[in-house]
Amino acid sequence: MTTTGPDNLPGGDPAPLRRATRRMRIAIVVAAVTGIALIAVLAVVLLRDTGSEPGVAAPPSAGATPTTSARTTPTPSPTPSKPTTTVGPFAYQALWPFSSVAGAAAWQRSYRSGGHQPWHLDPEQTALSFTTGYLGFTEVDRVVSSSVSGDEARIGVGYQAEGRLAHAATLHLVRISLGLDAPWEVVGTIDTTLTLDHPRYGATVTSPLTVGGLITGVDESIRVDVRQLSSTKPIGTYCCLPAGGERQPWSARVSFTGATGSALTVVASTGGHLQGVEAFAITGLHPAPAN
Repeated sequence: MTTTGPDNLPGGDPAPLRRATRRMRIAIVVAAVTGIALIAVLAVVLLRDTGSEPGVAAPPSAGATPTTSARTTPTPSPTPSKPTTTVGPFAYQALWPFSSVAGAAAWQRSYRSGGHQPWHLDPEQTALSFTTGYLGFTEVDRVVSSSVSGDEARIGVGYQAEGRLAHAATLHLVRISLGLDAPWEVVGTIDTTLTLDHPRYGATVTSPLTVGGLITGVDESIRVDVRQLSSTKPIGTYCCLPAGGERQPWSARVSFTGATGSALTVVASTGGHLQGVEAFAITGLHPAPAN
């Protein structure tokens, strides 16, 4: 029988035919994979151009409210030369020299325009003016200690006695309003020799009022006055309560009339050994609305 040669003719070796078929299949697979890769690359490019890639936010549509990112440039704080238009609530009782944040802001405007009453920017001068002027304790006429930290100050006031400085009270002052020229406001006292603890600071009260605290001393005589910023004289007075000992409790009942402001300053004072007033303490309260 005659046979053909190795040229894939009938009767020849089938191996070359299988190899050719395999190469064709591989070529088809490679072409298909290449096509899919090209399609994927094109899709990524299109998605990136439209801003829809995961992790990249699309731009807001017209009329949408943009969100604030962590990289937003902070708004600069107001400068002293520009009066602020909005002021937040005051965390303390505004006792003196201003009755409210609005009153302090009004002074700032007058100070910026004409330099009026610059002593409001000095916590020591404010403390002395409160003591000698508003309270009328003219013998307690000097600063004996001073500590200012940020927007708060603790100013000790006292007097000269027997060749030394004596401490009468430590006044607590806080800056009121906003800006570098925010004035100082007296809001209370921080003391241990004579304290005024009851009622609690900021409480709403009616007349008659029971007040009390602790006292350390010998043969003390406690006087209690109720004051308000709009009155030059006390609107209530109790005098006087004998007291003494080492951190002994004391209590007194005082009536007041004519409360018209938003805050009352209650003042407890004692003295009589070296001068009329040798120690005092204050607290801030709210008068109950009139019926």
